[in-house]
Parts: sequence; C-alpha cells; structure tokens
Amino acid sequence: MPDIQYLGHSCFRIRGRDGVVLMDPCDQSTTFDIGRPTASIVTVSHDHQDHTNIDVVRPLKDDKLNVFRGPGEYEVGGILITGVRTYHDKKKGTDRGRNVVFVVHIDDVSIAHLGDLGHDLTAAQIEEIGDIDVLCVPVGGHDTINATEAASVIAQLEPRLVIPMHYAANPPSAEYQMDALDRFLQEMNIKEPTFEEKLTVTSSNLPPEGIAARVVLMRPSGSA
Repeated sequence: MPDIQYLGHSCFRIRGRDGVVLMDPCDQSTTFDIGRPTASIVTVSHDHQDHTNIDVVRPLKDDKLNVFRGPGEYEVGGILITGVRTYHDKKKGTDRGRNVVFVVHIDDVSIAHLGDLGHDLTAAQIEEIGDIDVLCVPVGGHDTINATEAASVIAQLEPRLVIPMHYAANPPSAEYQMDALDRFLQEMNIKEPTFEEKLTVTSSNLPPEGIAARVVLMRPSGSA
C-alpha cells in the first residue's frame, strides 16, 4: 500500500513498508523547491541537472542512501527496482543522450517512471518493463514525448493508473520549454480535472485489468 507524493517536475517520493524511493530529484531551475526529503533509494533517469539534485536528499533514519542511475536489476530491503535502457530522443540518444525507465516493485505494486523518454517503446523494452500498475509519464513535449505521444506510450504499456509529469509549471520555468498540462487533458478527454495531494495505491483503487487506465492528477508539493 505505497503512498505516492508528487514534489514537482519529474520528482516523486514513494513510501512503502520497506523504505522510501525518491525518483529524479529536481533543482530550483524547474521552479520547484523539493526541500530536504528523506529516502533510502534514489533513482536518476539521466544526467541533466533538473533530474539529478541528489545533494538535497537525506538518508532515511541515517541509513545508507542507495543511488541507481543505470539499467539493471536492484534490490534494497525488499524493494525491487529494474532499470530499462531507453533514449531521450528519437535518434537513439544522438541528440539528447540516454534515458533509463525505472520500475519500482514496492508493497506488491509496480510503479514505472519514464524519466525523459523521447520515443515510442520497442517490443523488447515493453517486455522488460513488464506489467505496470502506476505509470509516471512525461507529457510536456519539446525535450520529451508530448501529449499525443504520451497517450501512445500509455496504450503500449496498459497501466492501471497514469500520473502525468514534466509539463510547464505555473508560472513556467524560464529555462525549460514545455507544454502546459492542458494539452494532455485534452488528449485524454479530461474536461473537469481534479487534483490529489497524495495517492495511496491499494487493490481497491486500482482499476480492473483490461479497462482504460485512470488518469490521476497530482498537485506538486514543492514550489520555488
């Protein structure tokens, strides 16, 4: 029964019974200040400053901070993590470099964070990512997939819940050009959006398998 908190940009904090995972900690160039969060695990999808602000993260209860940046399979205290190699662009990384999709298996829930994915997934990548309960997907375009492309990737992975990320903040960052969330809402035909402060994932709030994913909009807790 993990608790998911959206700190802003592409940064999420996931608390489960066996530890806390912080994904893609951002810096204030994104207009978000995530403070000094605690975690036992940090994942970094790629080496850009708006995803690598590890210095602000404090080890949980003075434990070692485990930082994962590359593809592979990892386990820390009962939390399983899989890193899948992808790219930041449609040219196999020649424009913007590589990207890692991280899948966190925590409290019997699988959560995939796509980082700054820049392309549709291959059949091999889809198989490696596996079955997903919760998908954190970039929707802002320009440096990542846009709203239409995000909908395509959602259809590829067939998650049960979808959380959009990496879109223009209000006010927008002067350093990063991204589309507003509205474009994704239009793409997904969401006409009356409501926002959650925190999401607790349980078997009762996961949609049944085989039906369209439910989009969960999360209010970022960090601000500059």
